[in-house]
Amino acid sequence: MNVGRLNHIGIATPDIAATRDAYAALYGLEKATEIKEFPKLGVKVCFIDTGNTELELLEPLGAESPVNRFLEKNPKGGQHHLCFEVPDIIAARDAMRGKGATVLGTGEPYIGAHGVPVIFVHPKDTHGVLIELMQEPA
Repeated sequence: MNVGRLNHIGIATPDIAATRDAYAALYGLEKATEIKEFPKLGVKVCFIDTGNTELELLEPLGAESPVNRFLEKNPKGGQHHLCFEVPDIIAARDAMRGKGATVLGTGEPYIGAHGVPVIFVHPKDTHGVLIELMQEPA
């Protein structure tokens, strides 16, 4: 299995609006989606279009959010994950397991913020980088 294009870079932040505004002011990245809440995922999300990929800003909705745990270790925020597209999320999951990688959670794909199935591969298997694999959008 080979991954496809880099879909987005996830960035955890304690203040999604302030981070969005900083990227617009500093880098001219003004094409941003509305901030949306995803209670099932435990986060607020905003995507910023960079022209060749997106930045996914993530703010926790509560103490149980995985992003909150990240911010406890990194209070100012920072790079949370890289997300690559794959043509078949089930085949990708099975390939990761077959190669000995740990798929987080139940191991079953779930619908992510882009509205397509995703899985996450444990950072211990990728030298400290959390990797999200997402089904290619239609």
